[in-house]
Order: sequence, then C-alpha cells, then structure tokens
Amino acid sequence: MAHNKTSDTSDNADSLASPAAAGTTPGKGRPTPKRKDAQKASLRPLVPADRKAAKKAERAKAREKQDREYQAMETGDVQHMPTSERIPWRIYVRDYVDARRNLGEWFMPIVFIALIASMIVQRWSPVAAFVLMIVVYVYLLAVIIDAVLMWRSLKKKLVAKYGDKAVAKGQRTGLYAWTRALQIRAWRMPKPRYKKHGNWPA
Repeated sequence: MAHNKTSDTSDNADSLASPAAAGTTPGKGRPTPKRKDAQKASLRPLVPADRKAAKKAERAKAREKQDREYQAMETGDVQHMPTSERIPWRIYVRDYVDARRNLGEWFMPIVFIALIASMIVQRWSPVAAFVLMIVVYVYLLAVIIDAVLMWRSLKKKLVAKYGDKAVAKGQRTGLYAWTRALQIRAWRMPKPRYKKHGNWPA
C-alpha cells in the first residue's frame, strides 16, 4: 500500500510539472519578455547614451548655422541670413541707406581724429583746440539733422510699401536705419548689395 501511494504521488508531481514544461519554449532557456519591456528595449537606442556628447553635437550644429548665416551676410545671400535680416522692410532699409550718401558714415573716425588733434594742438594753441571742438559739434548737429531727414523720407516709403507694421515701435526700424547710416559703408553687416551709392530700392 505504501508503494502504491508513493507511485501515485510521483505521478501527480509529473502531471503538475508537465504544463510548466509545455509552456516553456524549447531552446530559449528564459521566459518570453513582456510587451512593455520589449517596447522599452526598442526605444532605448533613441535616447543618447552620453549627454555631454549630445550637447557638444548641438553646439557644433549651432556653430555651423551661425557660420553659414555670417557667410550669407558677407556675400549678400538673403535666403540664408538670420531671420531678422530677411524681413522685407529691413532689406528695403538696408538698400535705401546704402544707396544714400550719409553724413554720419564717417562720424566716428572724424570724431576720433579730432579728439587726438585737439589734445596735441592744445599744448601750443588752446584757441585752435577750442575751434576744432566747435567744428566737431557743428558736424554732429549736421549728422543728426541728416539722419532725421533720412528717416522722414524712408518712413513714408516704408508705410506706402509695407504698411504701418513696418514702422511699428516693436520693429525698431528707425534705430536699425540710423545705426546703419552711422557705420562706414565697407564695415556694414549685412554687406551692401551694391558696391556704389545710388542704387535705390524699387
């Protein structure tokens, strides 16, 4: 009787173990991964393993973009300039200022030379140094008047062509025009599209 009980017990154990063995895929040696684990494994390569390398790559890409934009401003390639320089009325402002002979174009070099000259001359003739400074102030006044007249004419043309949005306060179009007019033509960025004055925008 004891022998029969032992054999029955072993048979029951074999029958209970057989479903587990049947559920195991032959040859794998490990259970099938769950769907969530499989999805995580498939998404893992999309996340950069090294964040420093990713940031370095982003900086390199941004530097390349800046180099392309700077080169475009050097060559006059409007399509590849920064977004702020591709605004239609800013292009018009640049062409208008570049076509015009502005009194303020040589303001900074003249003031610099006048200051040095006045310091040198003052040792021998303070009156001559004073006269020289008066000439500089007169020139400054002429530059301001010239810039105001330039902006009044340019503003009318911008409103007629692009509407009031072109001269709105947020656009700073006036400051953009004045700043460009005070720069030496060869040093302006973006570079003038024409080598000589007189090529007025349509």
